[in-house]
Amino acid sequence: MSKLNTALAAIDAANAHDPDVSEGKPAAQLYGQRMSEEAQRLFPDASEPLKIAARGQHIERWVLKRKDFPEGRAGYLTWRTELAKHHATRVGEIMKDAGYSTQDIEKAQKMIRKDGIKRDTEVQALEDVICFTFLKWYFAPFAPTQSAEKLDTIVTRTARKMSPEARAQVLREFDLPEDLAQKFAI
Repeated sequence: MSKLNTALAAIDAANAHDPDVSEGKPAAQLYGQRMSEEAQRLFPDASEPLKIAARGQHIERWVLKRKDFPEGRAGYLTWRTELAKHHATRVGEIMKDAGYSTQDIEKAQKMIRKDGIKRDTEVQALEDVICFTFLKWYFAPFAPTQSAEKLDTIVTRTARKMSPEARAQVLREFDLPEDLAQKFAI
């Protein structure tokens, strides 16, 4: 088995323990597989660290619970930062066990922590994959749970995180209501 397949299988095995089951699979495992599908579709020539970062971006997400952090935006951001550190550490351990170099491990960890978003092409590529995965698989069931104002903020922030190329692709691929489509206009 290749290093890449070894690492992806290890991420899937870790995510198989997610107690949240979605569509008959552990939610984190399903999310990782969807991330890999979108990464392959959007970036067919992606590096192995990017492929691994996409699959492991939410590895063991359930181990740090949102309820264990303070309420409000500051608590939410702290939770997300701690999750990113956990994800990066776990992916790094898996890559090391699979035989990856320190340089490749650090690249994947940088992507997962989003260090250099908008400045580093691979970090930005991972962010574009994250946004496409959200829009394709999770936006429709999520939207009705939010107020119109909150949803507008979320869509605005999602669009801002994306590269201009990805925003243009969103407009080609998704049939969004006019008010939401305007958020992705370049």
